[in-house]
Amino acid sequence: MSSAQTPLFSANQTNVFNHRKPLIYRRDPVSESFPMWRNIAKHAITRSQARFGSKGRGFLAFSHDPVSKGSSFRFPLFGSIPDSKCHELGFSNRVGSGLSNNGSCLNGFLARGYTSVAEEVSSTDVEEDPSLADEVEELLKEMKKEKKREDHRSWRMRNQENVGMGRSKYRNLWRRQVKIETEEWERAANEYRELLADMCEQKLAPNLPYVKSLFLGWFEPLRDVISKEQELFRLGKSKAVYAHYIDQLPADMVAVITMHKLMGHLMTGGDNGCVKVVQAACSVGDAIEQEIRICTFLDKTRKKEEGDNEESGEVENGNPMREQDKLRKKVNDLIKKQKLSAVRKILQSHDYTKPWSADARAKVGSHLIELLVRTAYIQSPTNQQDNDLPDVRPAFKHTFKTVAQGSMKSGRKYGVIECDPLVRKGLEKTGRYAVMPYMPMLVPPLNWSGYDKGAYLFLASYIMKTHGAKQQREAIKSAPKGQLKPVFEALDTLGSTRWRVNKRVLTVVDRIWSSGGCTADLVDRSDVPLPEKPDTEDESILKKWKWEMKSAKKENSERHSLRCDIELKLSVARKMKDEEGFYYPHNVDFRGRAYPMPPHLNHLGSDLCRGVLEFAEGRPLGSPGLRWLKIHLANLYAGGVDKLSYEGRLAFTESHLDDIFDSADRPLEGSRWWLQAEDPFQCLAVCINLTEALRSPSPETVLSHIPVHQDGSCNGLQHYAALGRDTIGAEAVNLVAGEKPADVYSEIATRVLDIMRRDADKDPEIYPDALRARKLINQVDRKLVKQTVMTSVYGVTYIGARDQIKRRLKERSAFSDDKEIFGAACYAAKVTLAAMDEMFEAARAIMHWFGECAKIIASENETVRWTTPLGLPVVQPYLQMGTKLVKTSLQTLSLQRETDKVIVRRQRTAFPPNFIHSLDGSHMMMTAVACKRVGVCFAGVHDSFWTHACDVDKLNKILREKFVELYSQPILENLLESFEKSFPHLEFPPLPERGDLDLKVVLESTYFFN
Repeated sequence: MSSAQTPLFSANQTNVFNHRKPLIYRRDPVSESFPMWRNIAKHAITRSQARFGSKGRGFLAFSHDPVSKGSSFRFPLFGSIPDSKCHELGFSNRVGSGLSNNGSCLNGFLARGYTSVAEEVSSTDVEEDPSLADEVEELLKEMKKEKKREDHRSWRMRNQENVGMGRSKYRNLWRRQVKIETEEWERAANEYRELLADMCEQKLAPNLPYVKSLFLGWFEPLRDVISKEQELFRLGKSKAVYAHYIDQLPADMVAVITMHKLMGHLMTGGDNGCVKVVQAACSVGDAIEQEIRICTFLDKTRKKEEGDNEESGEVENGNPMREQDKLRKKVNDLIKKQKLSAVRKILQSHDYTKPWSADARAKVGSHLIELLVRTAYIQSPTNQQDNDLPDVRPAFKHTFKTVAQGSMKSGRKYGVIECDPLVRKGLEKTGRYAVMPYMPMLVPPLNWSGYDKGAYLFLASYIMKTHGAKQQREAIKSAPKGQLKPVFEALDTLGSTRWRVNKRVLTVVDRIWSSGGCTADLVDRSDVPLPEKPDTEDESILKKWKWEMKSAKKENSERHSLRCDIELKLSVARKMKDEEGFYYPHNVDFRGRAYPMPPHLNHLGSDLCRGVLEFAEGRPLGSPGLRWLKIHLANLYAGGVDKLSYEGRLAFTESHLDDIFDSADRPLEGSRWWLQAEDPFQCLAVCINLTEALRSPSPETVLSHIPVHQDGSCNGLQHYAALGRDTIGAEAVNLVAGEKPADVYSEIATRVLDIMRRDADKDPEIYPDALRARKLINQVDRKLVKQTVMTSVYGVTYIGARDQIKRRLKERSAFSDDKEIFGAACYAAKVTLAAMDEMFEAARAIMHWFGECAKIIASENETVRWTTPLGLPVVQPYLQMGTKLVKTSLQTLSLQRETDKVIVRRQRTAFPPNFIHSLDGSHMMMTAVACKRVGVCFAGVHDSFWTHACDVDKLNKILREKFVELYSQPILENLLESFEKSFPHLEFPPLPERGDLDLKVVLESTYFFN
């Protein structure tokens, strides 16, 4: 066997493949009557939690529900139910039964005083039980909502016809989208089954990719051991708490999810080939639960259809709402006739699975990871003699690491799964084989209508990334009806923008990557050679060698992470490159900033992501568009060109037309001028489009798909200047018109340089920083201070500023060792913050007021909360975390949970940046909706607004008007009033004094966004 080929280790490879039928059968999931089931499947968790007060907190969360140690199920409302009774009722080992030791509800229904809804309804011979009526009412409401959703879906299909996408085409894309969301894990399992079958028949190609060979070698042993455990559970020989959870999916699907989820964590979040057990276990458990939920409801849909078809004798291919209309009428008639037994059957058919507790997810995931660790092996590809035993070793191992606490050598231990170096090598190629259900959508996302209603058709979608913050979830769910409508509309607008892959740019990226990277900001695909240990006992030489060794290992670790990240991005791009268009559903973080939900490849990403993405719709450039495309190229080239006036930028582009044409025609064979740009791949995309236009006999008619950016000028300071009506600050950040754009970073750099020159003249014996000042004078420029200036208004601390400047200094190799870099960074951070205080005194006063208010509130053990101008309630999630120890088969895990104790310091320091972020998020959303209403395509990245080149002038007018509209509101007064209303017993400081800036000057500021 070739040394480059990794052998496959599978149990009983020559035996007949195990064709055990899956527990859940699936036909084409896009059934004509499935919308209601899709909705119930998506929202089963959150609805049951909201209704019954479940304490489950999702990923890495903690459940307060007690786990019963006895042999009975305890329900707080009606005592305990013996296990035997549960078996008699038929709730043992059933997908969807939802009966668990720590439940406070059964099957999603509140059965007061009874063991099931069925028993409750059967016993109500005389009068209707209120809880049953509630369930029926909820069912009817759900059907009415689904009718509205179907009406909207029909309208959207008609709308797609109007824009050139026919109903049939839309339906086909819709079917494909459902398959992507619901069948990715099953597709992967089928692929491994087919590969194993081919291998048994000796048809397997000898050049199977390295990573595929790893997965395939692990798949069969893991699947078989899972299958054996499932069989033991069915025979009643397994009493493990996780057993019935694992039994609810086919063994091969469970195996695939476990392998891919663990490898995914090692790839994206692993530390030198390690991932924390608690993180991986909860993630695997969550993925298993979500797949069970989807499979369960697809299966219910299939059975429901088959039953109806048998009764009617035909298959309904018409309106998917027809059966729901019949069902609605049937339920109403049964209620009127008080035929509760029939209603009971309907309710049971609409049952949904109870959400798992955090404990259950952790135990399921931990056990599956343990099985993978036990069954997965790898063989070293080194050449061996024929009589040598193969070097076979475990692919993963479970071990413990210690987090050092301060100067102490001992610290807190935590368990990790560590992969073999050969597996780690394969991680960099895993991206192209990764299973990624959360992909860009082939059809427009569902419109948002609630906390968990919108975006994906089947996959769990939440309007806000709360990360387990219960108070924030409750605030969103309890918001008055209609209050969130502006936020919904804005997110729907962002999600309706259609994208496509720029194939020409992707081809260039692939060529660079396949040849080793290390070009256009792509990381080098090779590692840094480790320095050899010197043959000496000289401590100074050995110390230097250790420092070089440490630096090399760190560099290699960073390169590995970057290579994995690029592989994932390219994997998505390759999958989507042949699609005519796709969409990015959006949600918000707790502050109200919008983000695309699909990870890896999206327009919030790096230059690589932005370079290979473009608008699917092309629009004629027109004369204004051609001008803006040239300006956009200069902005992307940067290097100071982006700080020139528009005329200066146009002149730059005109003077480099030969370079632009050469870049478009021969991106890798020519002079490669585009590689000198600060954003090379985006620059290349514009070179290609601009070349096409300028070579056309009618440049204005050429279609452009390029998103042209309009970026704020240190946008955080712009918001502070508007809040404080600060004239001086406004001039520094382009709220006031000027002949050319003001550059606040260069201004701060100039001030820093002046201070350092004064310090450099001082006596080092008296003023030690004089030596640092002398060394730093030649290092001070706008790039050195830019990140600190940007983040200072968001509350960056001295330590944060020090670390930022330290990274910049390290990139320049201007100092010999880390100690010298550290000292220089400390001094430079101190000087930079002092220069900031001088220039933005008004902003500092408002920041101080924010901090004082937050401190007063947090000192009462209350979270700081406010409502954005668009009606989004915001609750700062900074609470102290408690832990619960959960004993699993692999190790004892420590699951985090929120306590009721706030972190006062974090509430105070985070409030200023969070509040400003909520304002810039509001500005972007207001602009997005206004653009939609006048037919302007819009995409946004916080303080960077994008549209077609031909529509930039319209966008500029709108974004300025919306900024003035936003700050025409008494934002600070409203905030203070809300604090005083919420905490009438507390005394808050008066609002800081503000200037006399007339906000309408923004309307005439050419470079406000530019």
